[in-house]
Amino acid sequence: MQTTKSMKNQNRVKLVLSYGLLLLMVVIIVYPLLWTIGASFNPGNSLVSTSLIPKNPTIGHYTKLFANEGSLFYGQWYLNSLKISVFTMLLSLVFVSMTAYSFSRFRFKGRKNGLILFLLLQMIPQFSALIAIFVLAQMLGLVNSHILLILIYVGGQIPMNTYLLKGYFDSIPMDLDESAKIDGASNTRIFLQIILPLSRPMLAVVAMNGFTGPLGDFALSSVLLRSPEYYTLPIGLYKLVTDKMGASYTTFAAGAILISIPIALVFIALQKHFVSGLTAGGTKG
Repeated sequence: MQTTKSMKNQNRVKLVLSYGLLLLMVVIIVYPLLWTIGASFNPGNSLVSTSLIPKNPTIGHYTKLFANEGSLFYGQWYLNSLKISVFTMLLSLVFVSMTAYSFSRFRFKGRKNGLILFLLLQMIPQFSALIAIFVLAQMLGLVNSHILLILIYVGGQIPMNTYLLKGYFDSIPMDLDESAKIDGASNTRIFLQIILPLSRPMLAVVAMNGFTGPLGDFALSSVLLRSPEYYTLPIGLYKLVTDKMGASYTTFAAGAILISIPIALVFIALQKHFVSGLTAGGTKG
């Protein structure tokens, strides 16, 4: 009886600690978000007088974002970011799926070295190549080019996501491929009609990575994009708080809140596949 009672007490303590840890994590995550939302509705430009619940709430900061006053082109920045994110997501899906399928289903010379190279590329930070990227952009005349920025983002997505997707492809039995080949199916048809439909969970993860990556990048985009009309949201919002003549932290807060809307919509659309894809990708490598 004593053993059973002590076990119950231990389980209660573990349960309390677990809920306490979860509550702490919720506070750490939600509190800054609520403060940002409150700041976006506070009047004025400074954060000194802001409060979590505004006394005189205003939507003036949101309307200012789309008023195109001075060098503030928030609507254009928003469209630029969405364009870059959508094309990065689509191209990443195409190239990553083909690369992962090749490494998963074919045995060729240099395959092992290629996987090791992808692993090493993940260890190199992107900003280490900023000078080379800027020189390349100048040589090609592609400064202020969204096309070059998209291609760089896609290239950066390939190594990590190839590993994730390859692991998922490896979990799909080879018997399906062999049965399809007996029926006369080519490798292309197997890839498009069998492998990809079965890999929708991990494809959703790749799509999410490709969409959110450009929306949070500042280093690469700030090197290539020099004119305000070509800015993405991270660069444009950064300029709002570094302008010595008119830094507006509350307008920055409003702009930051609006960034989360497309990310939330994409996440909601992919969430039924998202969790299963994250857990399944690491089962085999």
